[in-house]
Amino acid sequence: MPKVTLLTRIYNSTQLKIIEAQLRNIIKGLKVEIENVETEDNWVKITFSGEDERIFLNYLERNVGLCPIDIRNVKKSIPVKGYITNLDKSNDEITVDIGIHNPKTIFAILPLQRLQAQLADGRKLAIKKIIELYGFCENLPITIKVTALEGNYIEAMLSETQLRLYREWVKSLLDRLIVIGSTKNEVERVLKRANCQNDIIGIDPLGPFENCIICKLGTNATGIIPKIGKHLPETWLSIFSPRRLIEFFGDMYTIPTCVLENLISTNSRSGRMQLKN
Repeated sequence: MPKVTLLTRIYNSTQLKIIEAQLRNIIKGLKVEIENVETEDNWVKITFSGEDERIFLNYLERNVGLCPIDIRNVKKSIPVKGYITNLDKSNDEITVDIGIHNPKTIFAILPLQRLQAQLADGRKLAIKKIIELYGFCENLPITIKVTALEGNYIEAMLSETQLRLYREWVKSLLDRLIVIGSTKNEVERVLKRANCQNDIIGIDPLGPFENCIICKLGTNATGIIPKIGKHLPETWLSIFSPRRLIEFFGDMYTIPTCVLENLISTNSRSGRMQLKN
């Protein structure tokens, strides 16, 4: 009878019921019985059995992700998903929970020097500034790559996948408002209630309860926060602003004029984005 911990975090009991309903929908047609769904340190744990339990386990591993649980299951240079935790701007590191609980909880460490090299072109920025520039917040899902394993110490760096995502976000020139702690449907309802539909292009899920609101070109994500924040009291909100990064780093994130002009022209014709003064 397999018992696994999913690479999925929840923030309240209602969300556990949502995950359970999704899992029971997945096993329709399979000879699998879900025995129990519970949480431990906000991670979702499930126990199941049946003739097709191996098929279900493989599905979970490929499409949902499983926590390594034990540090012995962690491999160097292999990307792994985690969640930023215990975010303290006074430290010289960022800690990431990748789901290691045995024999004790162990976080992966992103050292300041590594973050400076990957995100600041080697500039000696304080951790507080890097957090501010990239919109890092508590429970933000990110993908990292382990660089060192020594006893119970795990050191890591951002994966190329994560860095590529940031580069794509900057190149788009679109502000993004990251919402942690709500489903995509909940975020859509709140945006509609706050009459913000005309300010956004869409919503990209970062996880089951972590979403990224993509603003239209010229729309400032900061202006959306007071409109929707009061309707999302139990969430974390943070901003990823390409303009802020481009203005701060200059050549590191320079967008070619032809790309900018083409982007504005294309989106103006589509009517999906409009520049605002």
